[in-house]
Amino acid sequence: MNDVLQLKGTFQQRPNGGKPGSPNVPKNKKTVSSDHLKKLVKQLQDLERYWADQTLIAGALIDVNYIDVIAKSNRIGSYFCKGTVTSNQSIVGARFSADKKHIITHYVSGAMIQDTIEKVKNAATLLDAKLGGNVNHDDIENIDKKNIKFDTYGLSKSAFLRIVVDSYYVESFGVPDNSANATNNQIITVYQTDKDTIAIMKSIGINITPDKVINDTTLLLYPDEIKLLISKAPYLIAMAVEDITKLSLDAILNDSADKNDVPASIDSPTNEPTIGVIDTLFDDRVYFSDWVDFHNMVDPNIPVDSSDYRHGTAVSSIIVDGHTINPELDDGCGRFRVRHFGVASGGRYSAFTIIKLIQQIVAANPDIKVWNLSLGSEGEINPNFISPEAAILDKIQFDNDVLFVIAGTNKTAKHKGETLIGSPADSINSIVVNSAKKNGDPASYARKGIVLSFFNKPDVSALGGDGNRKEDAIRVCEPAGEAFRLGTSYAAPWVTRKAAYLIEVLGLSREVAKALLVDAAAGWNDTGNDPELAPFIGHGAVPIRIEDIVKSEEDEIKFIMSGVSEKYDTYTYNLPVPVNKDKHPFIAKATLCYFPNCSINQGVDYTNTELDVYIGRVNEKGIKSIDKNTQSVSDGERHYIYEGEARKLYRKWDNTKHIREKYGDRLIARKSYKDGMWGVSVKTKERLEKRDGDGIKFGLVVTLKETNGVNRINDFIRQAQIRGWLVSKVDIDAQVEIYNKLQEQVDLDI
Repeated sequence: MNDVLQLKGTFQQRPNGGKPGSPNVPKNKKTVSSDHLKKLVKQLQDLERYWADQTLIAGALIDVNYIDVIAKSNRIGSYFCKGTVTSNQSIVGARFSADKKHIITHYVSGAMIQDTIEKVKNAATLLDAKLGGNVNHDDIENIDKKNIKFDTYGLSKSAFLRIVVDSYYVESFGVPDNSANATNNQIITVYQTDKDTIAIMKSIGINITPDKVINDTTLLLYPDEIKLLISKAPYLIAMAVEDITKLSLDAILNDSADKNDVPASIDSPTNEPTIGVIDTLFDDRVYFSDWVDFHNMVDPNIPVDSSDYRHGTAVSSIIVDGHTINPELDDGCGRFRVRHFGVASGGRYSAFTIIKLIQQIVAANPDIKVWNLSLGSEGEINPNFISPEAAILDKIQFDNDVLFVIAGTNKTAKHKGETLIGSPADSINSIVVNSAKKNGDPASYARKGIVLSFFNKPDVSALGGDGNRKEDAIRVCEPAGEAFRLGTSYAAPWVTRKAAYLIEVLGLSREVAKALLVDAAAGWNDTGNDPELAPFIGHGAVPIRIEDIVKSEEDEIKFIMSGVSEKYDTYTYNLPVPVNKDKHPFIAKATLCYFPNCSINQGVDYTNTELDVYIGRVNEKGIKSIDKNTQSVSDGERHYIYEGEARKLYRKWDNTKHIREKYGDRLIARKSYKDGMWGVSVKTKERLEKRDGDGIKFGLVVTLKETNGVNRINDFIRQAQIRGWLVSKVDIDAQVEIYNKLQEQVDLDI
């Protein structure tokens, strides 16, 4: 097998030099009528009167109901804007309607509503007077031929066109009300306004103490407080989730009929890497207890019994010694030390408490880079917003150089039919792991993604056991000894072990580690785009052996690259892919991973930054991307791609992207352009006004498969070095030796 190559060199950076064209509605679509504009004006006038009677907040919360899933460029830009204030700055939430259309919530002043009403009324008057009350794409294209004096109507030409085009995409306006889900003890997120959340609650009659606050807009309320909020200000509620929920632990318990002790002894730990485990309690009487540093974080006033130690102990047994007690699953990663934090008992738990504890634990343990979280809710995720637990995990991973691996939760006898995954398996930045059978099919207890109607979760799958025989289960060590268990709780630790090995032992970045795991799971199949399989197993099952992740077949060239986005386009056109008879005898695939900042208040528009990746042959127009992506192509032609299509075809706004050429029976070499150079371009786009993408890191894995089975890796290495790339092999033996040397303690005799 070939070693994976690491390419280090210089990415070029350049700002976005493109200028947006004149606004227009899509071709061959219905016209925009003055009647439609007048209807929108009437709705805004009604909202203006409604909010004039509300004194709790100074401004107005307004839902903009769109006709479809809407691109950022097609959000209203002429409504709710004046001077340097843009409409995008007033967005405080986004969700999907029942028929999967965007609803975006703005917080604006009364003066801004009045200004918008005036502008839209003027546009409707102009439409009636000069364009017969209707306008379509061709009319807008030829608007200059009409010789219209726009200033007569209090508008510029660009302002008029922007209002018309914006109005095309807007179906209606309304007042937000998401109070229907708010019932029992709830974690409530309210819309961001210009008034302090605690002060607003006090005005309603709800006193909020600091211990009930997660962040500026998310807090814990009790049933009587929720009723009071709904009665006085239902429009403030952006989202609500149950606080007290039942843990989703094992799918099926499969105990050994004759309890055997797992290994009677184990070597003492030395310099092995440490993995963080956040779970139920750990029993220090087990044989591997010297490998586990246990911290009990459960409130001492909460009663616990022996069963509360079972799950956490079993999970840590896999991370420490899983390859020994399950020799058929030996991954080649060796043993790991564990710092285990018991945060829950085996029954019901408070999501609010778990959130607080996770924040404290990660902050107090900055040396741990990889965390395993095999706890999850029995309840299902909401299609319109990320759970508060997942949002906190995403924020932690954006702010810190850490990676969470999370179990995808299990379906139980209580769940009828297909069941959505439970929080925090909706965390976007984490690696979410579901269970697969030995043949790669989803486990019988697998719950279903996707998240926010779009994001691919789970990311990958691993063996978590499935069947009625102990041979089909995962062997673990519990307080009472040997046990055989099924569940995503026991699939996730196998991926955690590999992630920790890649990061701690091989010294790879978390971005590259995540990309390697996803890429290895995907193989040459396109499971991640299979609507039947992807919601259950993600991109596929991660290989058992670590070698199958950091090595490739002899007819493949697999290389990894890391970069930092500093401007709009981070690129290189300097990748010398081998040429044979004026053709590249390769097909290609690539996986990109990054950890964006996310905004729970933005609902379905959750990720703030988009990295749009292009890789392929370089011709005179630029990169001819392997997935035919034309979202940001600057080739002199206009490319129209609807937002829904961009999300489906190119995973727009998803922070894990796997692109590929079709792999089939007939592998055809591709024509070589420009001295055989290939290029990589990563274009950074922002959803909000703040520049969250500045300095964002990414990891890229590229695999080239030779169409005739020839090993051309040495040719690639030589040509890459000539082109100025520093090429090194990800050699496991060499990296382990380096790791061991770095962990040695040196006694200085002074």
